[in-house]
Amino acid sequence: MSISPKQIMGRTEFIALMAMMFATVAFSIDAMLAAITDIADEIAQGSASHAAWILTSFVGGMGLGTFFAGPLSDAYGRKPIVYLGVAIYIISAMFAWYSSSLEWVLVARFCQGLGAAGPRVVSMAMVRDLFSGREMARIVSIAMTIFILVPAIAPAMGQLIINAFGWRSIFGAFIVFSLIVVVWVATRYTESLEVEDRRPLQMGLMVDAVKQLLTHKTVRLSILIQTLMLAMLFSTLILIQPIYDQIYDRAETFPFWFGAVALFSGASSLLNAYIVTRFGMYKVVTRTLVIQVIIGAIVLIALFLFPAISFPLFVFWQFCLFSQAGLTMGNLNAISMEPMGHIAGIAASVIGSISTLGGALIASPVSLFLSDTPAPLIITVLGFGLCAMFLMRRVNGHLTED
Repeated sequence: MSISPKQIMGRTEFIALMAMMFATVAFSIDAMLAAITDIADEIAQGSASHAAWILTSFVGGMGLGTFFAGPLSDAYGRKPIVYLGVAIYIISAMFAWYSSSLEWVLVARFCQGLGAAGPRVVSMAMVRDLFSGREMARIVSIAMTIFILVPAIAPAMGQLIINAFGWRSIFGAFIVFSLIVVVWVATRYTESLEVEDRRPLQMGLMVDAVKQLLTHKTVRLSILIQTLMLAMLFSTLILIQPIYDQIYDRAETFPFWFGAVALFSGASSLLNAYIVTRFGMYKVVTRTLVIQVIIGAIVLIALFLFPAISFPLFVFWQFCLFSQAGLTMGNLNAISMEPMGHIAGIAASVIGSISTLGGALIASPVSLFLSDTPAPLIITVLGFGLCAMFLMRRVNGHLTED
């Protein structure tokens, strides 16, 4: 399956657009990392852990919005839901910009997450409309290679914006970013879901689609694994800036360390785009998880044996964790979406909603684990990795990849 001849854009431009749509979420989270200290000082009574809720509130809204974006796109088409999501996102960003209390900023961020769910979910449905199988995994991996540049530069961009205009002006950057996305979709993308292929927005059809997803063993296991993988990433994002600041006293250089790690680990998505067609999605994910668990255990032991090199060990572990995401998340999405091409929109919604909300809920207590060492975070992530590894072995045992 390939790009439809009806599409104005070619494959390269399509991948770039998908990367931009994926990046809406990454930019909305990572650009805020550099603002946590300022948010804590201004509206969170000096509490960095409370200020970090500005990340989890966004993720919670995105998880809820993800459930509705897919069914709506199946009923009304992909493009209208992108427009709706961007409109909610922009209005919420404007509200957050002018809110004077942490509580109202958190409400605005939750609503901003609702809006961001539109481009996030619809982009996956667009890919599934036009591609399938390993080719779909390859397209997602290439798009994620471009998308990973956003976490690489977002904290530094956020820091520059904060230094020049204050932390609230970051919401202005969000507005500009989302306007670029919506104009690109409106002018260059041809609707990929034909009218005759749309599913009416009926509760019975939605319930039936959810049943299909949750009763399909491979899809169900893949959702659980994605939930654990996102819990690993969210846990790290919640604590990453406080760890650099309070444990290693590197708050000023944090955006550059974070960006460098994200940039180099982004090569893993590009690597996956080439190896997935040779080894298959299941083998790549399983072997990556095994390697990550081994590395996590080694780094944890080394932290206690060699405390003098704690910081480089932590940076190395962070690099490995982000690299793991590049080798697994695109493949897991393709694994779970592959049997659900006939309900791609709602499948992307349910899969994204359960995994995102589940990951955020599992990760939310992690802010309580901050101490004078990153060991609690590494132990937490190691536990999630072990569970994901064993679940992935069950996927291998119950489905043979085409």
